[in-house]
Amino acid sequence: QCMVEMSTDPNNNQMHWVGDGFPVRNLFSYDRLGQAISPFLLLDYAAPYPFQATTEQHGVGSHPHRGFETVTIAYSGEVSHRDSSGGGGTIKTGDVQWMTAASGVVHEEFHSADFAKEGGLFEMVQLWVNLPAKDKMTPPKYQGISADEIPNVTLDDEGSNLRVIAGTYQDQTGNDQKGVASTYSPVNMWDGMLKAGTTHRFFVPETHNAMLVILNGEVVVNSDQTVKANSVAVLARDGEADFEVVVNQDAKFLILTGEPLNEPIEGYGPFVMNTQAEIKQAFVDFQSGKFGEIPTEA
Repeated sequence: QCMVEMSTDPNNNQMHWVGDGFPVRNLFSYDRLGQAISPFLLLDYAAPYPFQATTEQHGVGSHPHRGFETVTIAYSGEVSHRDSSGGGGTIKTGDVQWMTAASGVVHEEFHSADFAKEGGLFEMVQLWVNLPAKDKMTPPKYQGISADEIPNVTLDDEGSNLRVIAGTYQDQTGNDQKGVASTYSPVNMWDGMLKAGTTHRFFVPETHNAMLVILNGEVVVNSDQTVKANSVAVLARDGEADFEVVVNQDAKFLILTGEPLNEPIEGYGPFVMNTQAEIKQAFVDFQSGKFGEIPTEA
């Protein structure tokens, strides 16, 4: 598969703060790439950032979402989440939080009290996954996935590995490894580490849009496309279902593949729907309290 690389423009992914707890770079977004990355919408990467010990709360206060899912992968540090549907929990290093906002949710995300008290390196990815039109108004739900529930596949003898967060990965022995996350449309989400000097071939479904995200390190794809830290390669859908990765420097990566929804994308801020009328309705519903409130802690 030939590749199209983007998001290496330093002006595109300058670090910015989300709230006071998440220093992120946006590596891709539907406002630039649209249907080419469906069903994925955007990815923010909080590269390793040191936080001092504190008794203050750092993070993002109460805010709404409708029409999609947020997936948070904790590489280092801890985040506590609470939402208006009663979902919540703390994700720790290696864990994944999969929140389906769907018909509407108000949530907050803060560094956990334990992490704040100790301080340390904080590193996360947050991905937005679009929902099919028929599922956008289903009730919200929350999946907390702990690191020990995620299948971990050894890729070589050098220490390269891949975790199957969602979907299916076929390992070298031909066994299917299945992720525990439940999804509304066919999606594969794999993450892991590739060691320098190794070569790997990845197979993705022919009908899927697919992306290789390099969080740090450097790889060469199909002998001709260098992909560096904080950048993304979108695979062209040209009928071939595999691509080769040669690893120049140890690389932390994500592979995202999904069946495109082929539906209009209309987004504004925290809402992603199919029409402008639905976006306006989302604002009305949120302002009239239909998304509910985060329960106050006892």
